[in-house]
Amino acid sequence: MRTFGGKLGGRSWVGYVADRPEDLPVFLRWAKSQPDTVAVDVEGKGLDTLSNGPNYLRHCQFGTETEAWSVPIELGSQFKSVAREALEALPSVTGHQFINFDAPALSVSTGLDFDTLARKTTDALIISKLIDPRSKREGSRGHGLKDLSARYVDPTAPDTSGDLTAVFRGLGLTKETGWAGIDLFHPIYLEYGLLDVILSARLLPKLEAEAKRVGVRPALIPYEHSIARICASMSLRGFLMDRPYTEKLSDEFRREAEEFAAVAARYGVEKIGSPKQIAAALLGTGEDLVMPGENKPRRTSNGAYKIDKDVLSFLADINKEGERIGARTPNPLASAIIKAKRATKWRTAYAEHFLSSADENDRLHPRFNTLAARTGRMSVTDPAAQTLPKGDWRIRRCLVADTDEVIVSCDFDSVELNVMAALADVKQMKAAIFRGEKLHKTTAKLVFGENYTPKQYTIAKIENFLKAYGGGIQAAITQTGADPDILREFDRQFDRAYPELKRYGNRLQREAFANGMVIRSLTGRILPLDRDRTYAALNYVTQSTARDCLGQALITMDREGVTPYLRLAVHDEVVASIPKDLVGEVSQKIKSGMNFDLMGVPISATPDTYGPSWGHGYMSDDEKASDPGPAHSRA
Repeated sequence: MRTFGGKLGGRSWVGYVADRPEDLPVFLRWAKSQPDTVAVDVEGKGLDTLSNGPNYLRHCQFGTETEAWSVPIELGSQFKSVAREALEALPSVTGHQFINFDAPALSVSTGLDFDTLARKTTDALIISKLIDPRSKREGSRGHGLKDLSARYVDPTAPDTSGDLTAVFRGLGLTKETGWAGIDLFHPIYLEYGLLDVILSARLLPKLEAEAKRVGVRPALIPYEHSIARICASMSLRGFLMDRPYTEKLSDEFRREAEEFAAVAARYGVEKIGSPKQIAAALLGTGEDLVMPGENKPRRTSNGAYKIDKDVLSFLADINKEGERIGARTPNPLASAIIKAKRATKWRTAYAEHFLSSADENDRLHPRFNTLAARTGRMSVTDPAAQTLPKGDWRIRRCLVADTDEVIVSCDFDSVELNVMAALADVKQMKAAIFRGEKLHKTTAKLVFGENYTPKQYTIAKIENFLKAYGGGIQAAITQTGADPDILREFDRQFDRAYPELKRYGNRLQREAFANGMVIRSLTGRILPLDRDRTYAALNYVTQSTARDCLGQALITMDREGVTPYLRLAVHDEVVASIPKDLVGEVSQKIKSGMNFDLMGVPISATPDTYGPSWGHGYMSDDEKASDPGPAHSRA
């Protein structure tokens, strides 16, 4: 048995490594004697916890505020079995980012039931995000274990992570390869793991006290833990990938990139990543590079032309979804640059990333950050589902239903707009919702009159979403191509049609100034505002409430036994893989979970059966007919 120790925050601590079979009974007696919460942490072979199977984990650490143990489960089944027995015996556990990282990895490595472990976990990251949901870049002190420990436990705690990085470099390893390559019993590696659980054990009561002090609504803590557990269950299960199709798609994107790069080269652009070359070539085609509503070209800090996505999209006459706007004749060079960059990005960020990230069974394990934004909005990576293009089904086609199952998707109907109508009690919006009328149509009629044009409908639709998400007039110009004067007049007419929204937003701003630049969402979530962006109050409350509509829907579906079928929750949509003989029953449960009233305003959603892949829901009938189906269904 190896022994470590020292002082942390003026208090002694001791740590043990049960590195021999005869040490395991001593550790197990200790674990089973713990009456209260024990901190748990793992060390693995990298940051990808689920794609490497049951041999990913190396150590599992357990600790109280003064004593820690490490079980090197890489040594074999006896060590794994004891770690599992200890975890099953503990009445409650804590950890940092434990539910979406450590618990799924422990389930895969030891066979421990994930749901049972997650339900008895208090995750420090979740509590810290409820105390201050901002990122470090936005003004918080950080949510990493070391950041939180320095603030709440001991600002002079030894930086063993820095020491470990130095060890990696000394061994010729990187941060990515060091976790798998370092010796299992390197002393700095061992001390790093032992100290993490000591810090986690001391951190939890400090965070709980701080949450109480700042007024975190108590019900939000178990609520967020439930959402994290449900999303981690999806991550653990994974989404099946069609490997032959994805390999073919990667080649297709490579050919597209080469084709459009060749077009750009004919205009003198040899490097599509060179703004200087692109600007010179665009000027050569007669463009002045001045955006609508502006009086001169955009420039970088060093005076060069700024050729960003907005500029190229305007010149190509497309919106952010890649759809034609109809505001001008597309510039062929700008179109080629966009298509070449897009194909390159889609190949590396999606097709190639899917192929390298999938496990041995061709399953992708999405990684959920359930409290990614200060509003509580979630993000998903592997796949980066929230950034997938809406106007192109090919990437979604990579993700397919399991054998004898079909993909079912259910998306809220204009949830942000319905939320705004409910929160601000917007009379004309609510009347339209009760009539069953789409709010984009309502806005177009109220602003432009009964005989609005398709172009005016597009403006109304884009502006509705920009009101919910805080986009300004320049964003509206970019996405609609409309004249700035028309959009300014639209804003005035919008405020006349829906005066309650402006009044509600002003009220929220007054509350912020009266409460230290903090407002509360409908669920009581703390939403810090930036003093120079108080106008975002309405957007923050809207987005936060919309996110909680999805959160509550997930919890309702979980109670109804739907979670095993879920594969993704992204934006306002859930995606499921359901056995064909259960589609009706499970779809009805999904629908029930996603249909409810919010302050008297209906929040609605209707499930769609897409078929063998997620992409099939975006295909035309001809495209569906020509698709051979997922590889596993053809085997």
